[in-house]
Amino acid sequence: MERSHTEQVKRPLLAITLGDPAGIGPEVILKALQEGAVYENARPLVVGDARILARAQHWIEGAPLALEVVSRPGQGSYQAGTLTLLDLQNADPEVIPPGQISAAAGKAAVEYVFAACDLATSGMVDAVVTAPLNKEAMHLGGYPYPGHTELLAERTGATKVSMLLVGPKLRVVHVSTHVSLQEAIRRVTQARVREVIEIAQQSCLALGIENPRIAVAGLNPHASEGGLFGDEEGKEVVPAIAAARADGLTVSDPMPPDTIFLRAVQGEFDIVVAMYHDQGHIPMKLLAFDSGVNVSMGLPIIRTSVDHGTAFDIAGTGKARAESMLAAIEVAVQMAHAQARVNA
Repeated sequence: MERSHTEQVKRPLLAITLGDPAGIGPEVILKALQEGAVYENARPLVVGDARILARAQHWIEGAPLALEVVSRPGQGSYQAGTLTLLDLQNADPEVIPPGQISAAAGKAAVEYVFAACDLATSGMVDAVVTAPLNKEAMHLGGYPYPGHTELLAERTGATKVSMLLVGPKLRVVHVSTHVSLQEAIRRVTQARVREVIEIAQQSCLALGIENPRIAVAGLNPHASEGGLFGDEEGKEVVPAIAAARADGLTVSDPMPPDTIFLRAVQGEFDIVVAMYHDQGHIPMKLLAFDSGVNVSMGLPIIRTSVDHGTAFDIAGTGKARAESMLAAIEVAVQMAHAQARVNA
């Protein structure tokens, strides 16, 4: 069944990767797709292995989903009660026990992402939604990437990719993420802060937010309080804000990190620029641990992800929660609609 333009706009086609087949990815996908409301807004196409999904089906409650295997995205019914699958047949449950790190699982997980990415790059799907990888398993499988972001950046040729965190009441982008605190301080430069302010602007537009109000967190306590607690704000952050304002963006002064997130949650700002990983992740995890979404900005495709890991300690128990996967699907739909409006 080929997708019409009308159907594409109403129900974007999403490639959902299985994640590490030994982790909770299969469970959270099955639980999310048991929610019939998902099919009112999207056409989910799981990229994975039928045997792994069949195994996970026994671990969760509720009516089992009917498996519908297709050879390409244009096929399939995409109806509630049915799981449409692009079966790569690359994860044998006999050699991939739940909750254990293995090269076979890591290799299979990366292959799902490659396949989904290529579908999105070719325009055959509207967005990619990813279940979690395990870095150690991925490395054992022969793919020494730090994570999804770097993998997708290389696959698509993107050179400037940043992490956007989205929760029900908070959105955050980061000047730096997975580096030491010492290195994070070094990366607070005028050029990088200006770049991330622009990413914040484009992130909001991609989510359908017009005229974004961007808040910028200070690096130091009290945003240095006029230079009393450091000079990075005056030397690097303030000039970047001035440059962004000169380009017409609505951006705050550097604000105390201990209050800026509360002000954003209360509706004063649409997005916060955080200076380093924990500064942005701690409030997001506190407010939206089960419903946060990770978005890769700067890719030529739409990619959203759950904001949790493979949780090997509960894999195979049926205890995994699907809120973050449902939220990742919702954000992918939101971004696909915004992109369709831009292209119309």
